[in-house]
Amino acid sequence: MTSLLPGRVTPRRALPEALAPASLTREQRRTVHMLASLLLDYPDAQWFERLPVFEAHAAALPASVGEPLGELLRTARESGASALQKMYVTTFDLKRKCSLYLSYYATGDTRRRGTALVTFLDAYRAAGWEFDADELPDYLPAVLEFSARSQSDVADAVLSAHRDGIEVLRAALEGMDSPWAGVVRAVTLSLPKVDQRIRERVAALVNEGPPTETVGLSLPMPTYRPMGNSMPVSTGLIGTGDRP
Repeated sequence: MTSLLPGRVTPRRALPEALAPASLTREQRRTVHMLASLLLDYPDAQWFERLPVFEAHAAALPASVGEPLGELLRTARESGASALQKMYVTTFDLKRKCSLYLSYYATGDTRRRGTALVTFLDAYRAAGWEFDADELPDYLPAVLEFSARSQSDVADAVLSAHRDGIEVLRAALEGMDSPWAGVVRAVTLSLPKVDQRIRERVAALVNEGPPTETVGLSLPMPTYRPMGNSMPVSTGLIGTGDRP
């Protein structure tokens, strides 16, 4: 009888397991973040040309993080550019809980988003870097590149402050068996284990989604003078310093 009733209520979604951090050296952690930065970018022709380099770096990492990264690379080989590009757009451009913009999870489409973006710009500047890209400064690949290249405590603080967003993204990608789930899983494994407070925040975001408030929304983007180190999205080093 219950099968004939409309679905007026649905169970709350369960959280993915809390992952124990992988044992990584500082250099390995940098490599994970740089690889994840590049792999989370749109898989254009240049992305596919770099596949052998991505695969070599992933294979050199401990299996705990190298294998999750390799899941996407295997999918890329099997599906080809056109199919992977379509999957990317469907995943990251059309699903609210798969946003690659970290401040979106905390502020959503509200007036607070503009202030949050300025905070990211201030973080880059505080570490002596300049953000120089077409994307917004809270773009996860850019933040991961910042972590890999700057070796700054500021980058660690930014990732820590937005850990709930990373966990919501992981939950969403794992829930849909996305080929990018392993990439975010590897990032999670490179970070400290989440505490109960963050788990509760993630649970709320998984079940309720980011805040919404589109009226009067503005995203101020101040321009800073160059400071010697530029921060373009997904360029720079994997581990030692040479762009793949």
